[in-house]
Amino acid sequence: MIVEGSLSVKAALQCGRRTVFRLLIDEKKKDRDTGYILYLAKEMNVPVERLKREELDAMASGRTHGGVLAETGERAYQDLSVCLDDKIPFVVFLEGIEDPFNLGYIARTLAAVGCSGLMMPKRDFSYSEPVILKSSAGASERINWIMSEHPVEDIQTLKKAGLACICAYRDQAKDMYETDFTQPLILCIGGEMRGLSRDVLKESDQNMVIPYSTDFRNALNASSAAAAICFEAQRQRIKGETK
Repeated sequence: MIVEGSLSVKAALQCGRRTVFRLLIDEKKKDRDTGYILYLAKEMNVPVERLKREELDAMASGRTHGGVLAETGERAYQDLSVCLDDKIPFVVFLEGIEDPFNLGYIARTLAAVGCSGLMMPKRDFSYSEPVILKSSAGASERINWIMSEHPVEDIQTLKKAGLACICAYRDQAKDMYETDFTQPLILCIGGEMRGLSRDVLKESDQNMVIPYSTDFRNALNASSAAAAICFEAQRQRIKGETK
């Protein structure tokens, strides 16, 4: 597959989540960022080809690649156990979210807050990976990503390891600002159309809701909800560390 843009290509080289077969660089591109990418490629023995911009445009899906492409293999996903390496694990489980742009935006949030891992029901995202990578500004390569064949069983495994299961779901919910995010936890977020499945909701130790300042009733989209909740979790965790 073709990965596009300096941020995505740099992340693919740095993170080791996929094989990078070769770099394809605009023959006229000589800025510092490109120099660093070429340095990484040399260190990793990745071949580099200098091409005309028109040739790169023909290989890319759009014109926003900035003259930097990479031919790569598919991403390698992680095991659930890596999420338990953190002192206070914070795992996010997503369900019913299929739009690759939304996934990329969420991955960027999770990388920013230092999430232990992203878990999702297993599916093939290979055709969407370039979009996810680009919309996440490379962050999707930097997080632990678990494709779960048995999500409920994996949630139960995390609970047995001491993680609380908190679901973003309105029924019998606590206000987000009254919810304890300082504990080891798995945060479950569903897509705005279908939400979380009944089987996942059965595992919830506590439901929580994002409070609105108006009588607006519609749900936020998943990427907005994930950002709001995860940064509140980060705020609480930083405050807890400074006590």
